[in-house]
Amino acid sequence: MADTASRTLRLLGLMQHHRFWPGEELADRLEVSARTLRRDIDRLRQLGYPVKSTPGLDGGYQLEPGATMPPLLLENDEAIALAVGLQGSANAAVSDVAEASVRALGKVMQILPHAVRREVDAVHTMTISSPSPAHGPAITSHVLATVAQACRDEVRLSFGYTARDGEDSERSIEPYRIVNIGRRFYLVAYDMDRADWRTFRLDRISEPVPARNRFDPRPLPSDDLGDYVRSRIEQHLATYQVEVLIHASIDIVRPRIGRHGELEPSGPDSCRLSLTTYDLDWPAFALATIGAPFEILEPAELVDVIRTWVTRLDASTS
Repeated sequence: MADTASRTLRLLGLMQHHRFWPGEELADRLEVSARTLRRDIDRLRQLGYPVKSTPGLDGGYQLEPGATMPPLLLENDEAIALAVGLQGSANAAVSDVAEASVRALGKVMQILPHAVRREVDAVHTMTISSPSPAHGPAITSHVLATVAQACRDEVRLSFGYTARDGEDSERSIEPYRIVNIGRRFYLVAYDMDRADWRTFRLDRISEPVPARNRFDPRPLPSDDLGDYVRSRIEQHLATYQVEVLIHASIDIVRPRIGRHGELEPSGPDSCRLSLTTYDLDWPAFALATIGAPFEILEPAELVDVIRTWVTRLDASTS
C-alpha cells in the first residue's frame, strides 16, 4: 500500500506539469506496466484529478489545463508525519534541501483540508528544531540523487574524490548503498581499480557520472551496512587526546561534561579535563557552555576548531 501511495504521488507530480505524457514513456518513468499505469490513472480520477486520455498507438495522458486541484487526501496522522518530515529536512546535511523543504511544506499546506491544515500548522509552528553542529561541507541534492539512482539502477559510477588528507583522485566504482550516520552520508561501493570494498563520504564526491550499462551485483560485505560503515570510520578517524585547564570548580563543570571526560581538581577554583574523542566539535561546544575561562593544553587542532566556530558565529550576528 505504501508503494502504491508513493507511486501515485510521483505520478501526480509528473502530471502536474500539464504536458502530454505518452503512455509508454510514463509507464517507463514509473517503472510499471501499462496495466498498472491505467489503474494509477483511475486512482487519480477517483481522487478528483481530471486526467484526459488519448487512445491509440500514440496515445497518452494529460491533466486538463486550468483544472482546479482538489485537496490532498491524507489522513490526519499522515499529514502530521509529512509536516514533521519536511520540517526535519531543514536540518539535513544536504545543502539545498532545507529551502526546498520549506517550499514543499508551503505547497502542501495550501491543498490540505482546513481541519487537517490547522493540526499540521500547530505542529509546524510550535515545534523548534535545533540543528546539531556539523563540521565540514554539506553535499548537494544533485550528488545525493545521482549516487542514489546509480545504486538503484546498478550502473557503475565515476567521480572525483578528495581524501581526508586532501589528495584528489578519480574513482570508478560499483555503487551499492548510501548509509546516513549522524549528519553525514556514506556510499558503500566496490572500487574497480583497487579491487576491494570502500566507503566514500558524499560531501567529498564531485561530478559523479553514471555509466549506461548495468553491472552484476556482488554479495554485500556485511549484513548490517550501518555497523560496517561505523567500523570503517573508526579505522580511519584520528583519535584526539584533549587536555584543558578550566578555571571553575568540578561541581560547576561536571554537569556540562557528564561522563564523557575525567575531571581532576587543579586548585580551589580550577580543574583539569581529560577526554578522548574522534570529533573536536563536541568538546568545543561543551567548553563554551561552561561559561568559565579555560586554557587548551592539547591538541592544537582544538584551538583551530574553536576559532572557526567563533568566526562563523560572529559572521552570523553581524
